[in-house]
Amino acid sequence: MTRLIRSLSDAPATGPNYPEVGATGTRPLPDGYHHLHHSVRIGHGEAAYAAAGTAVTTWAMHRATGARVTSTAERAEPGVTVEISVGLGPVRLVAPCQVIWTTSTDRSTGFAYGTLAGHPERGEESFVVDLREDGSVWFTVTAFSRAAAWYTRLGGPVVRALQLAYARMLGRRLAGLASGR
Repeated sequence: MTRLIRSLSDAPATGPNYPEVGATGTRPLPDGYHHLHHSVRIGHGEAAYAAAGTAVTTWAMHRATGARVTSTAERAEPGVTVEISVGLGPVRLVAPCQVIWTTSTDRSTGFAYGTLAGHPERGEESFVVDLREDGSVWFTVTAFSRAAAWYTRLGGPVVRALQLAYARMLGRRLAGLASGR
């Protein structure tokens, strides 16, 4: 089994705006945050696994949801900055992040990014595709976050529901990308 895991060990001063950098890869998730864990079967076989892994690590999965993605690199690698924005026309929610860690093995591919100053939340989110022994391909979103802006504090439970809805949408879009749809 080939295993490659890279991480951003010491965040620069302009890096993530929370202290628990890397916690989505090491578990347990830190206290004092809302935790999200969403896992869904997205396909079967090595071809689906390879397609899904590529879609996750090249931002194609995020773009498939209609989000705008601006990144300092074509692929997720530790230290790469990425800005995800969602909305309609000029009214957009902008979320600047930095890739914290990546994994690339014959059974697991993905990355985590952490929030930067200007993000409406503080925390980290990972996106991982796994090829299980039975050949099924699973996608998992794991996150910890808390409000960093007045409007996310005000939004409370609505923000949490939107985060789960977005994780579910990512899974649906990734299933389509993994199957070639």
